[in-house]
Parts: sequence; structure tokens; C-alpha cells
Amino acid sequence: MRRILHQALYNSWHTRNNFENGGYGITSLRRSHTETCRTGVFEMKDSRAYKSISLFSGAGGMDIGIHAAGFDILSQIEIDEHCCDTLRTANCKEKFLTEVIEADIRGIDAVQLRKKHGLRKKELDLIFGGPPCQSFSLAGKQRGLSDDRGLLIFEVIRFAEEFQPKVILLEQVKGLLSAKGSNCKRGEVFRIFLSQLEAIGYTPKWRVLVAADYGVPQLRERLFVVATRERNGFMFPERTHAAPDENSGLFPCQPYVGVGEVIADLGPPSLKNKGTTFHHRGDSHVDVTPLRDRERIAQVPEGSYLAAQTHLSKDILRGLQPKDTTKYLRLHRTRPSNTLRCGEIFYHPTEDRYLTPREYMRIHGYPDSYILKGPIRSRTGTVKNLDQHRQVANSVPPPVAEALGSQITIYIREHFS
Repeated sequence: MRRILHQALYNSWHTRNNFENGGYGITSLRRSHTETCRTGVFEMKDSRAYKSISLFSGAGGMDIGIHAAGFDILSQIEIDEHCCDTLRTANCKEKFLTEVIEADIRGIDAVQLRKKHGLRKKELDLIFGGPPCQSFSLAGKQRGLSDDRGLLIFEVIRFAEEFQPKVILLEQVKGLLSAKGSNCKRGEVFRIFLSQLEAIGYTPKWRVLVAADYGVPQLRERLFVVATRERNGFMFPERTHAAPDENSGLFPCQPYVGVGEVIADLGPPSLKNKGTTFHHRGDSHVDVTPLRDRERIAQVPEGSYLAAQTHLSKDILRGLQPKDTTKYLRLHRTRPSNTLRCGEIFYHPTEDRYLTPREYMRIHGYPDSYILKGPIRSRTGTVKNLDQHRQVANSVPPPVAEALGSQITIYIREHFS
């Protein structure tokens, strides 16, 4: 493998984790999908034309869209145990052959994984994934490559070099475009990543897409990089929706979808089970709002946030500053949501409570048939690994992934048929 950025650090990590457990060269933490769902469906043969590998799979939002676009997903690689439970549940339910590998991606031998699936180099159609974004997020400390999580983006290069897929699809926060590297230059990390893609024979294209432009009721901006071998003839999908002030011309788009349009038909949520973060309601429509937070959000009109209510007492505002526009934010029924985030839960447009995980899923574009596993937390609660709200907030909206996946299938048909 060609030398990539911080190779010495990678070599040190892999030396400390020289696994001898067989399989893919990963720890005993790994649990395969077949070990969890023994239903007999794994004797089926998938007839889909396109094959893919999912890296940093999370709760599977990107995977839903890629599968809907026509891809079979051979393996999903994810370290979080609750996300892996979510993925296994989906695969069992839908009778997918996909194997869920629960492990740190740095410990997975890409050569063994390729051989496990019986693939020669260049046979795989797509590698896709969204590495952890905390190191590059504009809302975080932006530690970049000084944070081990920032280095994970280069795992995409490692897998791509071994599999040599026709297409690589990467999702990341737009802060990657300006992230500084060891020389403290803006955009340095992104330039290094692009140069690593080019060094293994790929030509990248990139664009920041807004989820609301594809029918998702959320103003979520994310960077997407699509790289192809040699010449890049990929075309990003055209928007299908637009804000009213942008929706003019001969061929107008559909109007943006508002939050109320997607959550209005959900019935009342169940209340949390006292003393636990796990709930037995399968659709995750569970209200975990603490009493004090109900009292505070009751003072906020639809579409506004608590810090803007400057007439309220200090006991209610409790140190909130004018910049705290997403804390205690009540969404508006006729508008798309702000970007769903991990650090806070937004509030229902008209009820004095948090949005439930199921409402988050509706706002993110998940199908109602999709089931999340793991805990549901309140704002003050703490749980190990990702709770259900954060599983959704960390994921790619499935309709956006499907739009990109559909364009990738067009590219593959035109260039490899």
C-alpha cells in the first residue's frame, strides 16, 4: 500500500492491535450478522447487479438510500454496538444478505475482506461511508488530524486501494473544506485527502448538498465527494425541491417540505419508563422530556428559541446567550427543520416536549418500517454509545443517499457496460 498521511501512526496502531483471531484480522468484539440472525435467509442469492461495501455505517441511513438505488451491500462496518443492533435488525427484517461487522475499522484486514467476498480487484462497484465528523465540525473544536477520529477519513483510502471500486462516495461535514492540517493552512486536510485519492488512480468531484433540496424537511448541509477511476463523468443529482424565494423560472421545483407535513399523522407518544433508557415501544415514538424542560419550552413560540425570549426571568433563561439559537429550539410546522444535531434535541412545534426518535426519523427521511435499537435519553441523561436520537442525527438522510446512488448507477451503466 502506498504511503499515506500519518502512516507511522497507523503502523503503530496496527502493531498494538496485531489480532490473531482469524476472520478479518479483527478483535473478538466483532459479531457477524450471521451470528445474530439465523433465519435461513442467508442461502438466498442476491441478483442485484451492483455490489458495494459500507464503511462507518452508523444507523444505516446512507445504506437505506444506496440499497434503494439498486446496490447490494456486502458488508457494513461499524463500531457502535447500538448502531450494529439497528443494522442487524434491519437486515433480518428485510432478509438482506449483508454482514454486519462490529469492530474498529482500523483493525480490519481489507485484503481478507475482499477475498472473503470472492472479489478480484476492480470488481466492486462502490465503497461508501461517512467517517466521524467531530474533528472537522464547525460546531466542535476542529482538532482535525490531531484527533485520532480525524485520521479515520484515510481508512476510506486504504479500503479503496485494496478493492479498487468503480466509485467511491464519501459524506462529511462541510467543515472538512476548511480544516487545517499540520501546517495550519485552511483546507489542508481536504487537499491531502484529494491528493491521496489521486495517488491511487481516482479523480474526485465534490459538492455541498442541502437535504431539503431532495424532499427532506431539514436544512442539513453536508459535503459529498464522489471519486471515480481515471476520468470522472459523474453528475450530481439535480435538486427536486426549493424554498419559495428560489422557486421561480420556467421549470419550478417542488416547494420545501415542512416539519408538520411529516409528523402530523403520528399519534401521541408514550411516556418514558422511569429509571431506564430502554423502552419497549418498537417504533421509538417515546417522549423523554424532563418536567423542567417542559416548563421552559412552554415559554417559546413556534419557530423560535428560548434565548430569544429576553423578557423572561434569569431563572428560566439560566445563562443562555443570544448565540444559543439551537438550544431549546421549537421547530415550525411549515418550515424545514434545522440540522438535527447530537448535542441537543429539538422541540415539537406545538407541544411542550422533545421530538421523539420516530419524529426525528420522519424529519430525516427514514421509512416507517425501519426500527432503531438502543437507549432513548433525555437531555440530562447519559448512556454508553449512541442513543437513538444521535443515531439519526449522525446519519445521512436516506433520500439524499438514494439520489446520489441513483446517479452513481447511471455513471456505472454508461462507463462500464
